[in-house]
Amino acid sequence: MISPRFFLESLKSLEIDFFTGVPDSLLKDVCAYITDCVPSENNIIASNEGSAVALAAGYHLATGKIPVVYMQNSGLGNTVNPLLSLTDKEVYNIPLLLLIGWRGEPGTKDEPQHIKQGKTTVSLLESMGINHVVLSPDREEFLLQLETAVSYMTDTNEPFAFVVRKETFEKYALSTESVSPPLSLSREGAIGQVVSSLGKGSLIVSTTGMISRELFEYRENNREGHETDFLTVGSMGHASQIALGIALQDKNRQVYCFDGDGAVLMHLGSLAIIGSLHPENYVHIVFNNGAHDSVGGQPTVGLRVNLPQIAQSCGYTDVYSVSDTESLGAVLAKIKGRRGLLFVEIKVKKGSRKDLGRPGKTPLENKTAFMNFLKSI
Repeated sequence: MISPRFFLESLKSLEIDFFTGVPDSLLKDVCAYITDCVPSENNIIASNEGSAVALAAGYHLATGKIPVVYMQNSGLGNTVNPLLSLTDKEVYNIPLLLLIGWRGEPGTKDEPQHIKQGKTTVSLLESMGINHVVLSPDREEFLLQLETAVSYMTDTNEPFAFVVRKETFEKYALSTESVSPPLSLSREGAIGQVVSSLGKGSLIVSTTGMISRELFEYRENNREGHETDFLTVGSMGHASQIALGIALQDKNRQVYCFDGDGAVLMHLGSLAIIGSLHPENYVHIVFNNGAHDSVGGQPTVGLRVNLPQIAQSCGYTDVYSVSDTESLGAVLAKIKGRRGLLFVEIKVKKGSRKDLGRPGKTPLENKTAFMNFLKSI
């Protein structure tokens, strides 16, 4: 395996020292090392992968140097437009080094939301005309690959991609902590508190990652069914629009969106659409820990921006922000059964249980049970 330090120093020796992107579980060790060792102005965790490509393009325009854009392969979809209409050789011809975690690689076991993306990762790069190679875990071979990639980008001004398999990088634990007030409320505890307060028949659409996993575990531990919960295991950032589509069609039922700060920031414009349509049966709950918790804990700007204020300016009726059990209980009592477009930010601490399980139902089973529940009432 390649040590994150060796990887970073190898890039720096070739004057590649600017990074942007969205963290990934297969890249979490190298992303953590970059976060710890690269000045924040040269390592910008973007709201989404497409924005990262545009940011990297701006860096190249200003410096003439090659930037790095890191992402999970699920984020390739967010990059298709800027890669084809901005950096492509037939448009502005801008070089950048893509570092892509290969979730769902054929022949490996992975979560269902990664299977299709894993099958199409390489063919998608080929369709876009992006030269690429699977990054070698051998140091000497990696150096040859890097030399080839840099030579190609220098000669052609075209992007080049490193596709990264599991266990390519050695372990590295993030040591940098974001500057934020200490938080005592756990996300899992907050989820349990919210769910236990909901009225009968309320629907939950939960975002990808730890939130859906913890919601599923709560139901399991309390021997409850899962038919009222739609667990969005993929499509990061889109849970709020799924919930909106349901709320607009089933106006008599309370719909709750369980969101995360990283997911909200990824597609922040969704708040404006929700606000403009103003469903009276929609409660948007954001569990904000200022981190991409599911992929290594790299920071977001979630705790540095005022999400409730943004929601209010987008047209939400009432907004709240809490960070302890007592305040959360008071807000939940206040909004229970209330009509309106409501926004609740719950500030929680980073981290989750190491023995946290994953949903025991397939996405198709979850969808079927959810739709059958809606039809039954």
